[in-house]
Amino acid sequence: MSTTQRTQLLILGAGPGGYAAAFLAADLGLQVTLVAPEENPGGVCLHVGCIPSKALLHVASLLNEAREAQHWGLTFSEPRLDLDRLRTWKNEVVDGLTQGLGDLRQKRGVTHLRGVGRVVAPGRVAVDLHDGSQELVDYEKLLIATGSRPTVLADLPVSPRVWDSTGALELSRVPRRLLVLGGGIIGLELGSVYASLGSQVWVAEMLPGILPGADRDLVRVLEKKLLPRFAQVRTATRVTQVVENRNGLKATLQGPDASVTEERFDQVLVSVGRRPNSEGLGLEHTGVQVDGRGFVQVDLRLRTADPCVWAIGDVVGQPMLAHKASAEARVAVEDMLGQKGAGWDPAAIPSVVYTDPELAWCGLTETEAKAQARAVKVARFPWQASGRALAMDRTDGLTKLVVDPDTERVLGMGIAGKGAGEMIAEGVLALEMAALASDVARSIHPHPTCSETVMEAAEVFYGHATHFHTPRRR
Repeated sequence: MSTTQRTQLLILGAGPGGYAAAFLAADLGLQVTLVAPEENPGGVCLHVGCIPSKALLHVASLLNEAREAQHWGLTFSEPRLDLDRLRTWKNEVVDGLTQGLGDLRQKRGVTHLRGVGRVVAPGRVAVDLHDGSQELVDYEKLLIATGSRPTVLADLPVSPRVWDSTGALELSRVPRRLLVLGGGIIGLELGSVYASLGSQVWVAEMLPGILPGADRDLVRVLEKKLLPRFAQVRTATRVTQVVENRNGLKATLQGPDASVTEERFDQVLVSVGRRPNSEGLGLEHTGVQVDGRGFVQVDLRLRTADPCVWAIGDVVGQPMLAHKASAEARVAVEDMLGQKGAGWDPAAIPSVVYTDPELAWCGLTETEAKAQARAVKVARFPWQASGRALAMDRTDGLTKLVVDPDTERVLGMGIAGKGAGEMIAEGVLALEMAALASDVARSIHPHPTCSETVMEAAEVFYGHATHFHTPRRR
């Protein structure tokens, strides 16, 4: 038997977009109901995505650093892996964060319905609760924040030997030989985790290079350190067939010259992208429009074609990033309350690859500038000239600025190196504030730090970096 309740704002999905919107809306006085299948907020990011993967990447980085310490005169015995304890620790990290969000939800008075919701009539959602019952919710405003899911390749066997990112993060085993389909961010991050834990990792990427969205000079920094940890990285390569037998999985790989090889693996990880969760939401009962790829269509204020419905996060399109969803949440909630700002118009959305070394970028990339035939000046500062990087034995890094040669405005930033994900925020702020290269160059950075490389990259633009000689700019 269904019961009915009313709410001012109903939110479908409790990931970084959904719970951020719920908390802000509650803080601003709205009555909020949050619908999600998990016990606590967090969505894919906290439960089976960003947070558990970064916990495992931290372990992988520690393992790699311990093995490299012999260069500094320290020799450790080979670490012993307690997979059960590692899995427990990873789960403790997730539980701690999601339980904390659950406490914040309660303190804000946000109603949580644990289940899956779908629109059944204009202004009404049916929520199938986890206990088998159903709740009807009448809403004044609806926010769709249902996120995305891993893309499934139909021609692969349905088997415990074939993982998506969620399966890989369960850490059920460390396979002897692992094939990763896809050389993007998720594939490289999880591939590096398993390589550090002892797997022989092969990566197959259809495109000519890994991380196709990043500039090649930054990718080369990552390749020099990361690729030797992998057994094979094959680009311009298609996996045309995967067959399961009692000995594992036999994969057929077709290279760029049409050569074909067959390799046996214990496990395959599919990381070829994600799809928006827009099906089964009952959107036919609304005025919401969805494009051919399944993305909900929104305007700059995250409004859909239905005046009572907004949408944010992965379900509205690229980039599929948690921090983008959280930022969109604020725009959507403020619009619901009639706070008419500029809408969704960020100057920069940072992207980070959390491998070792990390790779991060924001704003205009050099590759994009070339594709647009846009005149830019690129200023690079190599970490071989950084005292802090030298002291850490991490001179493999590179910091670059993409600058408008006429106005001297910073248009983009890219960093490859240890801690790049933390450093890129300075680039985001510079772009949002329309900073000039001179603003960055004259901002005093602490010494010795790797953040100084941002300042010195700006000095390179003018031809007078203290620790790196370049011809003076005329």
